[in-house]
Amino acid sequence: MEGLRERKRAHARAATVDAALQLFAEHGYEKVTVADICAAAAIAPRTFFRYFPSKGDVLAAPVQDLADRLVETVMAAPPDLDDREVLRRALREVGERIVAHEGPMGVLFRVVRNAEEVRTSPWMSLEDHELRIAGYLTARRGGPDDPDWRTRVDVARQLAAFRVWLHDFAEQRTRDPLGLLDEILAHR
Repeated sequence: MEGLRERKRAHARAATVDAALQLFAEHGYEKVTVADICAAAAIAPRTFFRYFPSKGDVLAAPVQDLADRLVETVMAAPPDLDDREVLRRALREVGERIVAHEGPMGVLFRVVRNAEEVRTSPWMSLEDHELRIAGYLTARRGGPDDPDWRTRVDVARQLAAFRVWLHDFAEQRTRDPLGLLDEILAHR
């Protein structure tokens, strides 16, 4: 019973994000209200606020989901695999997910870039994610809790490269987004 209830919640949450993204694409982030999102998703405001503390958190949800997937992939990697390769593979997998949902994800990243309230959200700060991912890379090898500067720099470089790809993806600057991602991640 609990599993069914959790699946319903996840579905309602995802439907709310989808409705919000469509509204943001059509009207712009600033012009859309929580009431608009609730009407489009056919939910009550109380339900909205059960899932999201604010309108900006609707956009943070897919980013958090992608970050969680990245961490899962890093933690599942064999401990003897080089950290750079682990991170490259994890970012490639996240890129595949983004491309598979090209329309909504393109809207998401365009809106995030243009909405001040969202850009300043803690979930949008890659610096926090960089430190967290560096810690997971170190932990999967049984290393210390505090990653060294080399690991942190490697993670920052790869995530910066990923940000460049996200920008080009959101602006639809390539016909082969995953080919571009591979090229960018391989660049030294």
